[in-house]
Amino acid sequence: MGGVNYVSRRRAALQPEESDEESWEELVPLPPSCPLAGTAAWSWGGREAPGAMLGKGAGGSGAKPAKPSFVSYVSPEEIHKKEPIEKEVNLHLLPGELLLCEANTVLKCVQEDGSNRGACGKLICTNFKIAFLGDESASDDNEPEFKNKIIGENDITLHCIDHIYGVYDEKKKSLSGQLKKYPEKLIIYCKDLRVFHFCLRYTKEEEVKRIVSGIVHHSQTPKLLKRLFLFSYATAAPTNTDIQNQTVMFDAIKDWREELERTKGNMKYKVLSANEAYKVSEKLPLYFVVPMSLSEESILQYQGRGIPIWCWSCHNGASLLKMSAFPKEQEDNTSQMHKIFLDGIYKTINKPPYEVLKTDDLSSSLPSLQDIQAAYIRFKQLFLIDNSTDFWDTDVKWFSLLESTNWLEIVRRCLKKAIEVAEYLEGQNTNVLLVEENASDLCCVISSLVQVMMDSHYRTKFGFQSLIQKEWVMGGHCFLDRCNHLRQNDKEEAPVFLLFLDCVWQLVQQYPPAFEFTETYLTVLSDSLYIPIFSTFFFNSQHQKDTNMSGEGHRAQSSHFRFLSVWDWSVQFESKAQVLLNNPLYVEKPKLDKSQRKTTRFKHQRQLSLPLTQTKTSPKRGFFREETDHFIKNILGKRISKLINSSDELHNNFTEFYDSWHCKPVDFHGLLLPHIDGPGIKVWAQRYLRWIPEAQLLGGGTVATATKILDMIEEVQSLQKKMDEKHSLTVPQGREALPMLRNSARLSSLFPFALLQRHSLKPVLPTSTWKDLEDEDDLAKRDDEFVDLSEVI
Repeated sequence: MGGVNYVSRRRAALQPEESDEESWEELVPLPPSCPLAGTAAWSWGGREAPGAMLGKGAGGSGAKPAKPSFVSYVSPEEIHKKEPIEKEVNLHLLPGELLLCEANTVLKCVQEDGSNRGACGKLICTNFKIAFLGDESASDDNEPEFKNKIIGENDITLHCIDHIYGVYDEKKKSLSGQLKKYPEKLIIYCKDLRVFHFCLRYTKEEEVKRIVSGIVHHSQTPKLLKRLFLFSYATAAPTNTDIQNQTVMFDAIKDWREELERTKGNMKYKVLSANEAYKVSEKLPLYFVVPMSLSEESILQYQGRGIPIWCWSCHNGASLLKMSAFPKEQEDNTSQMHKIFLDGIYKTINKPPYEVLKTDDLSSSLPSLQDIQAAYIRFKQLFLIDNSTDFWDTDVKWFSLLESTNWLEIVRRCLKKAIEVAEYLEGQNTNVLLVEENASDLCCVISSLVQVMMDSHYRTKFGFQSLIQKEWVMGGHCFLDRCNHLRQNDKEEAPVFLLFLDCVWQLVQQYPPAFEFTETYLTVLSDSLYIPIFSTFFFNSQHQKDTNMSGEGHRAQSSHFRFLSVWDWSVQFESKAQVLLNNPLYVEKPKLDKSQRKTTRFKHQRQLSLPLTQTKTSPKRGFFREETDHFIKNILGKRISKLINSSDELHNNFTEFYDSWHCKPVDFHGLLLPHIDGPGIKVWAQRYLRWIPEAQLLGGGTVATATKILDMIEEVQSLQKKMDEKHSLTVPQGREALPMLRNSARLSSLFPFALLQRHSLKPVLPTSTWKDLEDEDDLAKRDDEFVDLSEVI
C-alpha cells in the first residue's frame, strides 16, 4: 500500500448522505498488521504514530482539521473491505446465552496521561453480557493467572452495568430509552467500578444503531423476573450432581437443629415448621427458630410480625434475636392491639429461663437505607475515573471529598453498633432483640457482624458462607430489589450487603490471622452479586425462589431446572486461582494445653497499625513526589478529622468493655473487637482502587507482605520435609503454595486483579495553579519545595 490515502472526518457524524465538499486529512501507510490495516494499537489527537510522526491534514476544502483528529492509514473503503480482526477471537457462549447484536471496527480506548490509545475489535451484546473481542489478548507472560471462567477481562454482565453515557461533540450525555441520535463514543460505568470507553466513529452506521440500542435496551429497561438470564442458564445448563458443598444452606430443618445444638441454644429455643407451604409468611423461611415459650397461635396471628426470631446464642446463654416491627402509622385501635400483643411477647421472653432483654430499634439508631444509598453514590464517584488527568485533579482535595461522602462514617457506625450488641451479650449477659420494619436489612448487617466478631466458626470460609445463607438468604434480604436487578424501582436500591462486606473487610485487615479467607475472597464475592447464573443473590426471599422453581411451565421439567449456588467456586475459578481465596496466614484453632499456647501467641495487631499523625518526611521531598509516594498511605491510614468520634461519646459500660478488651492480648479464636477510631476505619483499597493504575504500589501492598511470609513458610516446610525424610517419617501434606506470587517484581498492590501496570507518576495540578507555574523552570529538573498536604487540605 504505497502513496497517500485519505479518510473523511465527517464519518464521525455517522450520516449516510455526504456532500461533495468534504474535509480530508493526509494519511500515510501502516504495516499490514492493523485491524484497520493491521496493528491493534492506534492513537489520535496529534500523538506520534508507530514509526512516523504525521503532519497536519491538507487538501479538499482546506477546512481546519477537527479535534481530536484520528490518525489512520487506510481509506474508508479499505476499512470495511478488510476483515476487522485478522486473528479471529472466538466468542464463548454459556448454555442459554444468545448473541443479540454486534458491531465491527470498534475501538476500545485506554486513557493514560491525557493520550488516547486502544485496540480495535468487535463489540457484541448477548442476553448475558457485553463483550469486546479484539486481538489485544495478553501474551503468556501477561496472561492473568487469577482468571474468572465466566467473566473475561473485557466482559460486562448486563446486571453489572451502572450507567451508560454517549459522547456527542465531546459532551457526555446519559443514554436511556429510545435514542434519536447515536453517539460517536460509548462510556460504560460498571458496578464493580470498571470504566470502559468504546469509540464508534469508524463503525458502520447500521451497526452503531444496533449495538447502542441493544446495549441500552437490554441493560437499562425494566425486566420481568422470568426474563433474567438466570432462568435461561438454569434451563440449558447440564445438571452437575457431583458438587460437594460443605456450606450449610439452612433449607432443611436438620440444619437449624444442628446450629441450635452447636451454639447450645436448644434448651431455650425450638425449630418451627409452621411455615411449611408458607402458611405464616412469604417473607420468612420454611423453618425458623423461636423461644420455646411462644405458642403457635401467637406466631400465626400477625404473619410473623412482632415475633422474636432467634439468630445465635452466646456461650453464656444470652441470645441474639430479631423482630419485624409493626408499621408505625396505623389507626389507634390497631396500634393498641399491636401494643398489647407485644407486651405479652416481651413478658414471655423476659423471665426465667431467659435472660434480661434489651431491645434496639435499628431504624432510629442507624442511617436509613436512603442515606446509605446516597452515601455510596457519592463514594463510588471517587473511583470511577475516566483518565489519569481526572485522577490527579481530584487528588489534592481527596480527603475533603472522601469525608463528604459519609461512607466510612456509616461503616464505623455499623461496627460500633455491633460492638454495643456484643457488650450486652458478653459483658452483661443480656439478650438483645434487634427491631426493624422487615428485619431483613440492617438487622442482617448487625446480627451477622456480631456473629463474626463473637464466633470463630463464622470466620472460616464455610462458616462465613453458612452465615450468609442463614442471615441473608434465608433471612429474607431483598437482593433483587436492593441490587436493582430488574431495573424496576431505583428507590428500593441500596448497597446493604456491600456495606456488610466492607465492615467484614475492616475486621479482616485488622486481624488477618483470625480469618480463613482473604480480602480477595470478599472482593470476588462482591463481584458475584452481578453474575446471573447463581441464584444466591437474585431473589427477594426463599418463597420467591421456590415459586419460580416450581411454577407453571417448569413443573414438568423440574428435575433438571436447578439453580447454581455461588458457593461452588469451581464454576468461576480453577483450583490454582481458588488458592488466593484462602488465607495462608490463618491460625487454626490450636489443640495445645495452656502452657504451650503462650509460646504460639501472636503479637497484637494494634501495635502494627498506622499512627494517628502523618510521619514526618524530608523537607525536600517536593509536592509531586509527596503526592505520588504517599497516596496509598494517606488513603488507607491518615486521620480524617470528622470521621473520628472520641471514646468520651461512648457510654460507660461500652467504654469499659471496649478499652478493657483492647488492653489484653488477642485470642484469634475468641471475641474480636475492631478499632473504630482514628486510622482504624480504612478504604477497602483492593475493591475500590484495583482498576486505577495510578493508585498501585509497585511491588508493594499486601501482596509483598504475603510473598515474604509464604517464602518463609515454604522454607520451613522444606526443612521439615528433610527432617522427616531423614527419620523415615511420612511427609505431611503442606498447604498449597501460591506459585503466582513467586515473580513479585511483576506484581503490584492491584494483584491479583492486574499485574504490573503503567501509570502516570506526575500529578496534574489544577488549571489555576498550573498557569502560575507556566513561566517557571521545569520542576522535574530541580528540587521543589516541600508542601505540607495538611495545609492544602
